[in-house]
Amino acid sequence: MRIFYQTFGRAKKRFSSFLSRFFKKKRTRIGIYGPPNAGKTTLANRIARDWTGDAVGPVSEIPHETRRARKKEDILISGANGATVTIDIVDTPGVTTKIDYHDFLEFGLDKDEAIIRAREATEGVAEAMHWLREDIDGIIYMLDSTLDPFMQVNIMMVGIIESRKLPILIVANKVDLPEAVPSRIRSAFPQHPVIAVSSLEGKNVEELYEMMIEYFG
Repeated sequence: MRIFYQTFGRAKKRFSSFLSRFFKKKRTRIGIYGPPNAGKTTLANRIARDWTGDAVGPVSEIPHETRRARKKEDILISGANGATVTIDIVDTPGVTTKIDYHDFLEFGLDKDEAIIRAREATEGVAEAMHWLREDIDGIIYMLDSTLDPFMQVNIMMVGIIESRKLPILIVANKVDLPEAVPSRIRSAFPQHPVIAVSSLEGKNVEELYEMMIEYFG
């Protein structure tokens, strides 16, 4: 009889664990990647404010304002047809192949501040790559649609993401600017879905949310 109860107890425990895993709310961790000043934090703030009322972090015209990954958890996004996806947004530091402290001098930083900023930015790139290797389920890759997308960093990053077999949405940002040409981004990456938005003004973000549910849900 004791053996029966022990066996029954173990089976009950396993079944309870199974039910807990089965009904546990699934979350997808989405990393927002891209070169500096593409609008990653602006988009992260837009998503967070639209669905939670909170912001993720400050934005700045100075490159590499985001020097540490910032995360906003449990964002429930719902679509027009009732479908939903629950995500954690990870706003990552801008990825680039070159960081030079001289670039920061142009924004009014003194030499010591510029050197510190460059070092922190380099560390931030390493952290972004660590997240990509370890903890990301899907990618929003942000590009400034006023700039040429055929930059080394973009080709390299999209290739790395593809090698990890992660779902990727490419966002052609800043379409509110007259010099924006999102069609260049579509031509550069025809193998991936591309959506043109203004994360600053909110243009086409509803369409982006529908795509996020489809690709990340």
